[in-house]
Amino acid sequence: MGSFFPRRTIHLDFHTGPDVPDVAVDFDPGRFAATFAAAHVDSVTVFAKCHHGLLYYDTDRPERHPGLARDLDLLKQQVDALHAVGIRAPVYLSVQVDEHAATTHPEWVAMDADLKLVRWGEPSRAPGGAFVAGWHILDMSSPYQQLLVDQTTEVLEHLGVVDGLFLDMCWDQPSSTRWAIEGALEAGFDPETEAGRSAYARANALQYMRRFQDLAAPYLSPDVASGVWFNSRPKTNLHVEAALLKHVEVESLPTGGWGYAYLPYVARFVRPLGLPTLSHTGRFHRSWGDNASLKPQAALDYETSQILSLGLTNGVGDLLHPRGVPNAAVYERIGAAYAHVEACEPHQEGTEPVAEVAVVVDPELGDAPGAAGIGAVRVLQQLRHQFAIVPPTADLAPYRLVLVPETTVVDEALRATLSAHVERGGALVLVGDALVGDDGEVSVPEAGVSVHGPSPFANTFLRSVSPDLPDLGQDTVVYDRGLRMTPSEGTEVLVGTVEPYFDRTWAHFSGHSYTAPDQLSQWAAVTRRGQVVAVAAPLLLTYGRLGNEVHRQVLGHVLDLLLPRPALRAGGPLHLETTVRRGPDRTVVHLLSYLPTRVGSGLGAEIDLVDDPFPLVDVDVEVACDTEPRTATLEPAGTPLPLAWADGVARTTVTVLDGHAMIVLRS
Repeated sequence: MGSFFPRRTIHLDFHTGPDVPDVAVDFDPGRFAATFAAAHVDSVTVFAKCHHGLLYYDTDRPERHPGLARDLDLLKQQVDALHAVGIRAPVYLSVQVDEHAATTHPEWVAMDADLKLVRWGEPSRAPGGAFVAGWHILDMSSPYQQLLVDQTTEVLEHLGVVDGLFLDMCWDQPSSTRWAIEGALEAGFDPETEAGRSAYARANALQYMRRFQDLAAPYLSPDVASGVWFNSRPKTNLHVEAALLKHVEVESLPTGGWGYAYLPYVARFVRPLGLPTLSHTGRFHRSWGDNASLKPQAALDYETSQILSLGLTNGVGDLLHPRGVPNAAVYERIGAAYAHVEACEPHQEGTEPVAEVAVVVDPELGDAPGAAGIGAVRVLQQLRHQFAIVPPTADLAPYRLVLVPETTVVDEALRATLSAHVERGGALVLVGDALVGDDGEVSVPEAGVSVHGPSPFANTFLRSVSPDLPDLGQDTVVYDRGLRMTPSEGTEVLVGTVEPYFDRTWAHFSGHSYTAPDQLSQWAAVTRRGQVVAVAAPLLLTYGRLGNEVHRQVLGHVLDLLLPRPALRAGGPLHLETTVRRGPDRTVVHLLSYLPTRVGSGLGAEIDLVDDPFPLVDVDVEVACDTEPRTATLEPAGTPLPLAWADGVARTTVTVLDGHAMIVLRS
């Protein structure tokens, strides 16, 4: 099959309500395509159907946008114009959001268990109820699915060949319509329970995904690697759904609710699947629909460079004005970011990401891993470790160390997998509740500990008691309740637990916050037995919530003991992001130095914004190499770097003033 996969794409939103007149009245095919070509864009996702349920091509269907001139086949002209300048044009259709269908067939709208219509963001429960603007969510077990099939078939036949389909709003939507109830019963699920409705929603989604894949297959361009993408599904379920896909797209607008911790988590989960993957941020100050705004150039530079560094290809979300003319200022800004990305791409061609640490997560947490998952990502990023996020079913053989956070349940299958990893010499770190399996026993016997239930104290304290770990300076609080743990014979205690004099209650307290630490207890906070470390304190959870420096230091010391020669060591500020990639003739180290600042006035208005790059000056970098590199350069500028090599480690010093660069070591 084909080899083309987009590297610098635009997701061109065009949600245009039926009351907007003069749709695409100023559209000029040549000007349209030239805008994207000048901005280093190689693919643009264009709209056949928007959330309003309206169509933008030559059709006699009643859903055709009433403001679109009868003689204008907007979709076809966009596709032809883009193809004429060598730009691909996948086609977008909205799936579960279709206001036209919701208005003409309200019985097709999904209903909750109380028989209330489901609307995106639940505006029906806001003051004003039905009179608040919002999107209705369609039930894909209703006859609406056939209407969507008819629309999609017409689009495919109209274009003949497509560069891919982007089907949006495809999450698992539980429903209590008569079709959903009948479908659940027929499939063997109990529609009276939330679990039964959710299970049927998942099964129904997988059914229509297969249906649309089969529908589109004969029309997909044979020279592209992409296929049909079902957006809004949890990326952490992709280890199951990958068999239905040819490629992956990760929607991640940091200022639009995703935040800057989302992509580093999800990208590392998607990468091991081996499917070509792109990620798109947005050009908006906030999120989709904020079309009369632009984010700072530095933010766009950071986000596109981060996507590149994580081994994904790039996308930026935009919204085309109803009159059909791309905004010149928008594409000047996107073009500047994409020019840098394009210059960087050849230097990592043929390389693969390095991942020495596997973080085993529960896929059912979805794309929002909670404080423990965020804590794991932040700790490992800040300590410069190279890591992947994997499900419990993953093969752990490629990884030197496995980290199991508090929110991962260790069942019998995972226990066997972790024990096998330890038996072949791999390192293992179990944190908090991951120490106890779903049967109530210690999750991995090789840890050499006994667990005695949750601590009776809401807060305990850490004290280093081993010469293998530096002194922590003082007894350091843990903000979340941990476990009581004792070592078996032959297990070393690295960090002990100091308990407070008593727990703070309304009738029994001392001081402003938790009660002061008393004395070192019999309980261990961190132990080591061979290559297995047990952490009774929920340090990832509490670090994700509050970011205490000592918690990161404790975990860092543990990882240093287990991985004495990691793939990378680097100085510089804490926020510096590093990723390592290797190929047959080179090692590439990405350095990203941008510092988001929290802005906004609260009440849900907070966003993290990047306004400027943060300079790196004379930062020391050490890279583990099997063979001595011949040269070291800073790319894409091509600047030679000093290079020393000894004991399997290459050393250099770099200065990066504009936020992102790559160290390229060539062998």
